[in-house]
Amino acid sequence: MAKNRITELFNVKYPLIQAGMIWASGWKLASAVSNAGGLGIIGSGSMYPEVLSEHIRKCKKATDKPFAVNVPMLYPEIDKIMEIIIKEGVEIVFTSAGNPKIWTKHLQEHGIKVVHVVSSVKFALKSEEAGVDAVVAEGFEAGGHNGRDETTTFTLIPMVKEKLSIPLIAAGGIATGRGMLAAMVLGADAVQVGSRFVATPEASSHKNFKEMVVKAQEGDTVLTLKELAPVRLLKNKFYEEIQDLYSKGPTKEDLIKLLGRARAKKGMFEGDLDEGELEIGQISGLIHEIKPAAEIVNEMISEFEKAKAQVAEL
Repeated sequence: MAKNRITELFNVKYPLIQAGMIWASGWKLASAVSNAGGLGIIGSGSMYPEVLSEHIRKCKKATDKPFAVNVPMLYPEIDKIMEIIIKEGVEIVFTSAGNPKIWTKHLQEHGIKVVHVVSSVKFALKSEEAGVDAVVAEGFEAGGHNGRDETTTFTLIPMVKEKLSIPLIAAGGIATGRGMLAAMVLGADAVQVGSRFVATPEASSHKNFKEMVVKAQEGDTVLTLKELAPVRLLKNKFYEEIQDLYSKGPTKEDLIKLLGRARAKKGMFEGDLDEGELEIGQISGLIHEIKPAAEIVNEMISEFEKAKAQVAEL
C-alpha cells in the first residue's frame, strides 16, 4: 500500500486507525492494532488519570510502534489527563466532543500531533482554523456519541473533503476493506474503525457485550437521547425504557434521571445486557465473529487491495 498524508503524519504502515472507544480501548487493543501496522488508540474517556498513565506505560512495553490517546473534551479532569499525556511522551492525541481550540496549540507545543473528531463540515472547518493536524469526520452510522444532524458517512466525507485542506480520516460504518476503499475514493486519506475492533479478544469490553455485537442484525441499533448527547445503542431493556419515557413527553431532567450514572460502564464493561447502555455502530450487523485485532487489520488491508484491483477493471 502506497504511503499517503496520514501514514506519513503518524509514521504507520497502513491508513487504518482503531477508534478510542469508551470501555473497549485499553492498551491491549491499541498495541495489537499498532503492531499490525495500523494506529491503535487508548480511549481515556473511561479512565481515571492514574489508570490512563498505567495503560500508556503498558502500551509502550507492548509495542515500539506509534499509538495515540483519545480524549473526550467533556472529561471532568481533562487538565490532569493532558498533563499525563505530555509527561508520558504520547506523540498523537485525538480529541472529541468539545472545542479543539482549547488544547490544540498547547499539545502541539509539546511536539504532539492533534486530530479532532467532528460530525459536520462546520466543525471540520473550525478544527482546521484551530490548527489541528488532521480531522476525523464521523457519519451518524457510528456507535456511541454522535452528531445531531444524522449526516451519513457517504455524504459527509465528500462534503468535508470539498472544504478541507488538511488530512481527512473517515469514520462511521466502516469495518471492511471494501468500506475502507469506498471512503478513500470519496476523499478520505484514512479510515477510523470502531465497532469491528470491539469484537476482539483484546478489547477490554465484557464478553457478554462482544457476543451481543456479533449477534446484532441490521436495524438493531438506534440513535437516541438527542436532548442530552445523541448516542447510538443496541436495542435492549434499557432502550425500551427510553422509548416508554419518550411516549410520555419527558423533560430533559426526566431523561437525565433515567440515564443515571455509569450506565455505559454497566453495559459494555460489566456485561449487564438489560440495564446497560450498549454503544455500537450500525455496521455491527456485518460483524459475525470475535477475532484477533491483527487478523482484522490483515483482512481489511487484503480486501482493500483486492477491491482496488477489481475497481480498476471496471
